[in-house]
Amino acid sequence: ALWPVAAMEVHTSKEVNAVNGTNLRLKCTFSSSSPISQKLSVTWNFQPEDLSSHEPVFYYLSEPYTLSTGRFKERVTWDGNIERNDVSIMIWNLQPTDNGTFTCQVKNPPDVDGTIGEVRLRVVQKVHFSEIHFLVVAIGSACVVMIIVVTAVIICQHHRKKAQEKRIEVADTEL
Repeated sequence: ALWPVAAMEVHTSKEVNAVNGTNLRLKCTFSSSSPISQKLSVTWNFQPEDLSSHEPVFYYLSEPYTLSTGRFKERVTWDGNIERNDVSIMIWNLQPTDNGTFTCQVKNPPDVDGTIGEVRLRVVQKVHFSEIHFLVVAIGSACVVMIIVVTAVIICQHHRKKAQEKRIEVADTEL
């Protein structure tokens, strides 16, 4: 028996966090069982957290088409490369109202059926102190302490050598 296989597969992150007022690349890639067609189309949509109706975000058919209306007007640009199976977009100046789920759908005739990529965006006011930040601070602090210790040892050795040379000079002049 043969199992049905989706010819078109779309890949996105499951969830992304971004800081309010920053820009974000929403990455979306695809794989198709057919060669890339001139009729390949990409549709990005947005579902707000309040589950109100879907809103169009971006469309691609032979070339990128930006929206002339809506919340993403003049805030979304194409950042993909069809030859590399990349259909990503950039969202500029993120707002808390951008919280929700973005969908990325790719159709490459004859491959028009398959998965739709979904990524949940959470816009936060500031970056939370994470374990990575802690590690960066800890490693940076350890490096600074090591530099200070090495510098102190070198200075002490230099002073000892000078003092020893002085004692040798004094001993030589006494003889």
